Amino acid sequence: MWDRDDVGLVLHLHSTIGTTRYMSGGAPWTRERCEERLTRWFGEHTRDGTTKYKVLSRDDGRFIGRAGISLYNRQENEFELGYALREEEWGKGYATEIARALADWFFGKRFATHLIAFTHPENAVSQHILTKIGMRSRTPILIDGILCPTFELTADVG
Repeated sequence: MWDRDDVGLVLHLHSTIGTTRYMSGGAPWTRERCEERLTRWFGEHTRDGTTKYKVLSRDDGRFIGRAGISLYNRQENEFELGYALREEEWGKGYATEIARALADWFFGKRFATHLIAFTHPENAVSQHILTKIGMRSRTPILIDGILCPTFELTADVG
């Protein structure tokens, strides 16, 4: 989980166009936005038992990024998988490993019977990662006026 003084890590992660171009707004985050997100993640974790978490390397404890599962649609009890990694960590297989582990953890804790993930239409790398962990395409979601490819993963029942 995050610490209250981790705003600098969030800012470092989201201060480049590389890590934000496919997110809402498509621009680097301000310190204020990072503070707001950190506060939101604390609230989600308290309320829902899950959120976007700080990701550290097992090898040396360095900050890699953030990843987790947040409640997306309370009425449908629908949770959303999301992640963002520092550019220096891209291409090392972390996103796939993290996404798989989060899905396993989520279903093991029985938060819900399915989860979703969505991407910017141009984010082919994330779309590949989501299908690689077994997610299937479903009806796109409109976010900030952009029709976003959306994926779903269902728990194995039995």
